[in-house]
Amino acid sequence: MGGPHAVVVGGGIGGLAAALALHRGGWRVTVCERAAEPREVGAGLTLMANALRGLDALGLGPAVRRDGHAETPGGIRTSTGRWLSRVDGAQMTRLLGTTALGVHRTTLHRLLREALPPGALHTSTEVLDVVTGPADAEVRYRRDGAPQTLRADLVVGADGLNSAVRARLWPQSPPPAYAGSTAWRAAIEWPAPLPAAISWGPGAEFGMVPLGDGQVYWYGAVNAPPGGHAADELVAVREHFGGWHDPIPALLAATPPGAVLRNDILHLATPLPSYVRGRVALLGDAAHAMTPNLGQGACQAIEDAVVLGAVCAGGADGVPAALAAYDRQRRPRSQAIARAAHRTGRYGQQLRNPLAVAARDTLLRLTPARAALRGMARYADWQPPIAGQG
Repeated sequence: MGGPHAVVVGGGIGGLAAALALHRGGWRVTVCERAAEPREVGAGLTLMANALRGLDALGLGPAVRRDGHAETPGGIRTSTGRWLSRVDGAQMTRLLGTTALGVHRTTLHRLLREALPPGALHTSTEVLDVVTGPADAEVRYRRDGAPQTLRADLVVGADGLNSAVRARLWPQSPPPAYAGSTAWRAAIEWPAPLPAAISWGPGAEFGMVPLGDGQVYWYGAVNAPPGGHAADELVAVREHFGGWHDPIPALLAATPPGAVLRNDILHLATPLPSYVRGRVALLGDAAHAMTPNLGQGACQAIEDAVVLGAVCAGGADGVPAALAAYDRQRRPRSQAIARAAHRTGRYGQQLRNPLAVAARDTLLRLTPARAALRGMARYADWQPPIAGQG
């Protein structure tokens, strides 16, 4: 097959979105995924307006809107259920052109995977090394026990928080840091309507997001030392949140024990000086892993993918200039959002001091709803670039 060749390391949402963006721009794509089965580990996510615009640019907007759930009005509550701030879905739509959408990660992963050409996704493929030169790059990997090599005009490191590509080509970059919180999450059957809302207690947060098809995604996060685990994680969640307002106890009662995932929250506390090395570009969590407090992790990965596809539309010869444009466009925005997400966590979920909590809650109650909405919406106010735009 002819045409420029891109190898994407990592078959998660960001990697598949990047492969699709490049494929739509005329690139031949190979996605190297270490897992044996094409899947996305996790429960649900919220696609903000910026992510939906990015998926529109990839041709998947209608399918995602069909399979997801437009978020109902919600906001922020206390652990007793008192509303501190409300979000009006209609106002959000008028402000941004679209509301937010709840979707199961596996649904979005499937839609991205199905949009790729047959044979593009290679599972059970462990990338061992990436070498980049001025004219091309080389990916060395192991598949079915045998070492192999792929040459490419472009390599995309989309291999997540603990990126092997980043470790190889950015050896001076510190590893991901613990952000101070651990989180549980699950997607469960729940046919009744729910608001898309979060609730805050001292050093704790519980959120719920309708996903469509009678499902809801919930998560709980608490301040904790790193590395903690419980014999029964659902019991641990109930100990923290079982006495919070309705419908939180009912959601936990409806959750099968095996459905609960627990992970410490890690992030790249030291921003990278560049997302590019030679003909290699980092994308998504590999480039800017952030805390989930603004719901922008997957959204920023989708933005990365769309921008990368647009700047690389000129083919292999223009890769150096294209990647310089990618870094110039993506690094300031994504790193600013990562900093904002970390700040939001400190003054939201992680806040424990009673006087500080009371002051924060009073400020939220006194902030006009439209001003609060504009503050939230600024991170989702993004438009996809035109192909070839530098």
